[in-house]
Amino acid sequence: MLTVPEAAKRTGRNPETIRRWIREGKLRASKVGMQHVIEEHDLQAIEPAEMLPVPKEWGWDRTSSGEPMPNVVAWIRESRAGH
Repeated sequence: MLTVPEAAKRTGRNPETIRRWIREGKLRASKVGMQHVIEEHDLQAIEPAEMLPVPKEWGWDRTSSGEPMPNVVAWIRESRAGH
């Protein structure tokens, strides 16, 4: 079980984002005393759903040279995973 700050640290998100997901019903949590606690598998289930792709009509799927746009978010998450 993870607290909101622990879940935020694991996902690289702000704790308020985690609380918002709980309020919106996107993330299942239980209340223990005054704190929300989150099961790890529930946290892992929401993460891919929250990473929505940029709409293709924005034209951001390719760089100016025509190469596919690099997944910078994945790079950042990967770099933070070891910390």
